[in-house]
Amino acid sequence: MDGVEPFKVIALHGMVRDQYGKKMSKSFGNVVDPLEWIERYGAGANPGGDVPIAEEWAQGSRNFCNKLWNATRFALMNGAHVRGELPQELSDADAWILSRLQHVIAEVDRHMEDFEFAKACEALYHFAWDEVCDWYVELAKVQLQDERAEATRRVLGEVLDKLLRLLHPIVPFVTEELWTSLTGEQTLVTAAWPAPAQELVNKDAEMLLESLQRLVTEVRRFRADQGLKPGQRVAAALEFAGSPLAAHEQAVRSLLRLNPPGESFAATASLQVEGVTVRLDTAGAIDVAAERKRLEKDLAAARKEVEQARRKLGNADFLAKAPEAVVAKTRDRLAQAESDIARLEAQLAALPTA
Repeated sequence: MDGVEPFKVIALHGMVRDQYGKKMSKSFGNVVDPLEWIERYGAGANPGGDVPIAEEWAQGSRNFCNKLWNATRFALMNGAHVRGELPQELSDADAWILSRLQHVIAEVDRHMEDFEFAKACEALYHFAWDEVCDWYVELAKVQLQDERAEATRRVLGEVLDKLLRLLHPIVPFVTEELWTSLTGEQTLVTAAWPAPAQELVNKDAEMLLESLQRLVTEVRRFRADQGLKPGQRVAAALEFAGSPLAAHEQAVRSLLRLNPPGESFAATASLQVEGVTVRLDTAGAIDVAAERKRLEKDLAAARKEVEQARRKLGNADFLAKAPEAVVAKTRDRLAQAESDIARLEAQLAALPTA
């Protein structure tokens, strides 16, 4: 009414639909009670286009907040803080997470400026869950036990401080509680928005930690193939052969639940990944009969898959009439099944005979 436009920019959001993409309507019987969901899972949002919503997705958002809460609780219990400057001497893990943080800050800024709120949410979700909680917190547990502890406390505080600021527009009540507990400040509402610090970007640390992640991920898969439970500890010999990952043997053992080899150590399985040879002693750690039965069942299923795929690919009518995408998918299934057969046969051959 005073001749001044009330808004400079307007962002139009999409419609909230049911989990099948259908418009919510009382006549359709697919309307949800938001107050009931908020009571059970808390309030959350997934901005962007039309938003299909189901109860399990609300539960997933609640699980994310729990993950963030537990990570901050762990940090506080171990003395994480934001006092003073960042340490000059950083471990590879500390340098890596600080470097990744700068990339994420810049990425979130780009998405926010372009009104790509869903992409900003996705970037923060994966950084918080996959990198901070699943990797850095686990690496920090090792560093908090040695001379790197004080530096790690400061870095852990720094990462959570900036992450909670970035998350504040999305989950304000959770971040307000966690940030004030971490920093001792009055409110996050008036705290400055983070800015990326180029001097903290460290490509060497990023490459090294990516190599460590590949090593741990592949050995975890190998352990599972050997019938070991995720938390089950076994003896292992690690041969680094000049790999820079040798400096991280303690972290590798902690992440993979590997004990040092004793006098009676005898390797029953081994693999090489990222230039590191890992030899495991699984004797007595697995039920050989049960594991053999499981592998034989999986092998039979893989052989059946190969037979079906070869029958299709050997059918001229199928090749002539089926869409190319379907034919390509069948070839991929055949290749995967053949690879599975080779892997399963090798695992069976490696099992103890008694």
